[in-house]
Amino acid sequence: MKRILLIEDDVILRENTAELLELSEYQVVTASNGKAGLEKAKASLPDIIVCDIMMPELDGYGVLEALAKNEKTQHIPFIFLSAKTERKDVRKGMDLGADDYITKPFEEDELISAIESRLAKAAILIERSTVLEVADENEELRTLNDLKNFFDDNGDEVNYAKGDVVYEEGQHSNHIYLISGGLIKCHKLDEQGKDLTTALYKEDDLFGYTSFTQNTPYQETATAVQDSKLIALSKNELKNVLNSNHKVTLELIQLLTDDLSTVKDQLLQMAYSSVKKRTATTILKFAEKLNRKPEDAIRISRSDLASVAGIALESLIRTLSSFKDLGLIEIEGRNIRILDIDKLKQIS
Repeated sequence: MKRILLIEDDVILRENTAELLELSEYQVVTASNGKAGLEKAKASLPDIIVCDIMMPELDGYGVLEALAKNEKTQHIPFIFLSAKTERKDVRKGMDLGADDYITKPFEEDELISAIESRLAKAAILIERSTVLEVADENEELRTLNDLKNFFDDNGDEVNYAKGDVVYEEGQHSNHIYLISGGLIKCHKLDEQGKDLTTALYKEDDLFGYTSFTQNTPYQETATAVQDSKLIALSKNELKNVLNSNHKVTLELIQLLTDDLSTVKDQLLQMAYSSVKKRTATTILKFAEKLNRKPEDAIRISRSDLASVAGIALESLIRTLSSFKDLGLIEIEGRNIRILDIDKLKQIS
């Protein structure tokens, strides 16, 4: 019989939910606040935890953060149960590593279904982890494509509308992301408060990796430039895969090396290139990320272009006008179409 830890400060809701779960043939352990729930989680090591957010002693966010720091409890599936329904509250819970988020009031079937699906996923991951440990070397994940397939099979799909923040600088880096569709920019504020874009990621790119061995927070903010579909994989799951598949680890190291080289080139360009050169390079970069064909129109905000180029918005707009006058690009509202890609590449 699977054991569920239910952490809920509302007595009536706690008792009713516990009864519901027991009728569904689960063994239920209850706690009336976050502090007591954390102690019971460490003592009983339940198969899954259902936890309220707003509680005395220690809130649900604090419970999840504490569990994530403990090797014995960090892999226990965790479902938030809360009346907080704002998008930012849901995202905060998921960013901290929650597996699901159910809002009150809830239907009985909704809760049971969420518990069953998370327990099933946990069982599959345990099986797969065991197989990976005893698998022959020939059956290892060998390439980044194998790793991306692993994301598709084991990650959680998350959708973000244009302008939505995926994660913010300073948040716990609990997930690595694979872009199934769309475009993501990573950016951060410099000492003068200027927003600088540090990287652009398109479909089939991986992003969000800071450290695979330590709980290092995200070093930048990630925002959807377009409506985007992401596959999120917990850092703990990825670490287990990398420990068992050394060939794909080497490929991932190469990807990180390439990213560092790209950042270095970008810094050199921002330090020494002219405004025209930066603008031209940025237009070409967006064309590469957004378009299947270079001649297709680019629909991107001027502020994003300026942020990636590392120049003032006014300077960008003046430079775009000069490119238009030279016949290098065509501008229709927010759309930019490259007319002469060779001359654009030659700008110095």
